[in-house]
Amino acid sequence: MKKKSLCALAVCGAAVLGMASAASAEEGKVLKVAMECAYAPYNWTQPDDSNGAVPISGSQDYANGYDVMMAKHICEELGYELEIVSLDWDSLVPAVQAGTIDCAIAGQSITSARLESVDFSEPYYYASIITLVKADGEYADAAGVADLKGVTCTSQINTVWYDTCLPQIEDANILPAQDTAPAMLVALNSGACDAVVTDMPTGMAACVAYPNFKLLDFSGSDDDFEVSEEEINIGISIKKGNTELKKAIDSVLADMTADDFTAMMDEAISVQPLSE
Repeated sequence: MKKKSLCALAVCGAAVLGMASAASAEEGKVLKVAMECAYAPYNWTQPDDSNGAVPISGSQDYANGYDVMMAKHICEELGYELEIVSLDWDSLVPAVQAGTIDCAIAGQSITSARLESVDFSEPYYYASIITLVKADGEYADAAGVADLKGVTCTSQINTVWYDTCLPQIEDANILPAQDTAPAMLVALNSGACDAVVTDMPTGMAACVAYPNFKLLDFSGSDDDFEVSEEEINIGISIKKGNTELKKAIDSVLADMTADDFTAMMDEAISVQPLSE
């Protein structure tokens, strides 16, 4: 009887140890998240950990912004460790496909084209389309897309702004796409173009960094850019078939409201380096 009891205790002990090991493995899971680290207010690079910034893998710099705040929140809710990886915009989807990262939280629209390559979470932000011009420029009083006729314009490569919105402007002189969001803002500020089309958070942040910019919001008018819901819904890209991670991330986002997203974005805009 005593021998049986000892055996039973040994089995129970092994089971408990096994459960503890499994729990430790789950708690120790690292979520490898990619972003540009150059796309304020979604994400940017800074030299220190101020305002809750996170180290960038393989770098002495830190990342912060809305995407970082969201990644931190997801990891806190799921009990994961967070690793931020900096990648060029065009490298994000291939990296997700290859599995070299777990997901990209990088201000990506949930487009049908991207859905052919990767899966997406439920939206973690809803971004309306706006236009940025110089406050003292020729197009400062534009009240709709028609008023931008003939404008010299650009935007970021492989975005709904460049691929879908700019061609809707009559007689537009569309310059080559810019590699990054900061590059398109520099193009506008330098006078290389008269306007750039982007989303509301990027536009709001840009107006803080460049007080000479004016934000034109045509939404609610009869002459706005025509885009689908999928093109303004911002999601987290995940490798196709990784249903476990998608369900886990979606479970966190399901507990958040549009007001939660807005509050987090407002915080990101308030602490972006050029707003201080």
